[in-house]
Amino acid sequence: MPLSMRLDDSSLLASLHDGMFQQPLWHDFLERLRGRLQAPYAGLAFDPPHETGLVALHARPVTSLNLGNIFTENNLESSKPRRPMREGRVYALGELIDPDDAVRNAWREEELLPIGIEDLRAVRVVEESGVNAWLCCGGRHLSSSATSLLTALAPHLRIAMRGFVALERERLRSSLASEAFGRLNFGWLTLDAQCRILDMTAHVDQLFQRNGLLRRGRYDRLTPASPDLDRELTALVKRFAQHADARPHAVNLSRDPRMDMLVAPFRGASVAAGNAPAAIVYLSGDRSSQADRCEQLVELFGLLPSEARLAWEIAQGIPIAEAAANLNLTVETARNYSKKIYAKMGARGQAELVRIILSSVLAIA
Repeated sequence: MPLSMRLDDSSLLASLHDGMFQQPLWHDFLERLRGRLQAPYAGLAFDPPHETGLVALHARPVTSLNLGNIFTENNLESSKPRRPMREGRVYALGELIDPDDAVRNAWREEELLPIGIEDLRAVRVVEESGVNAWLCCGGRHLSSSATSLLTALAPHLRIAMRGFVALERERLRSSLASEAFGRLNFGWLTLDAQCRILDMTAHVDQLFQRNGLLRRGRYDRLTPASPDLDRELTALVKRFAQHADARPHAVNLSRDPRMDMLVAPFRGASVAAGNAPAAIVYLSGDRSSQADRCEQLVELFGLLPSEARLAWEIAQGIPIAEAAANLNLTVETARNYSKKIYAKMGARGQAELVRIILSSVLAIA
């Protein structure tokens, strides 16, 4: 019985659009396509954003084929498509491999024929950002229905690839933002009215483990190590749940290394199901102790250890006379050190020195 030319299989389309969320990618779709065509092989190849080379996916039982041999100019080393393939048109294997092309004909003889692929159909689509994708199927004899089905699937594949590219772009942005947050030792988490954690940046658990001042407690509740702070946080979140216009509240969790917490009412719209967020908690601090930061000042700016210790004292807003006393220096020695510090760090005064130390590359080192 001939296959229908119409796309009347909703599960096939659903698996195509859901495939970007699967691992391996598009596994169910390719299996369904292979079953629909009663063919031993179905494959999808694309040149991924932010990477080089070609990603080739396939449905069992046939092993993955070197699809770059027919779809790209330089095999898998480049994703530049071969010029003969016009977008949206379905090609047969004979149109893709020239009789005089010894390399591709050898590939056909050595890889395709031994596994029963004498015929092949393929279609190329181009996502709006320029990403190319090739959908193909292979077997001993493919009817015109295979061509019709691939033609019908092509616009849907283009839409699916657009979603995949957008998702990959957001994943990259999220990864870079998360890395930056981690380097700055900054993060956020949302809480419901019972102080249960609903969502948070990826590295907040690392902050918990690093300082031990906060932890994820029973029932995912945000639990401070200090009982007094626990009671204060519980009262704050309860107030924010009842009064969204209440003022945020800041708490210093630690001075060395520094760690601060800002608790504020959640005023945004949540897309998550379940309990609504009542509060958002921002965590900010320093990943390193004072001693570690002094070592980094020595490495980054060429300060002497004694100069680095004084620079760190000054950066905390401590007057130079008090900083000298803390470091067992005379005021005159501290002033001489400060002149050398300003020169080495390119600071024209105490205010600029504070800015350099607290907001320069030291903050993310």
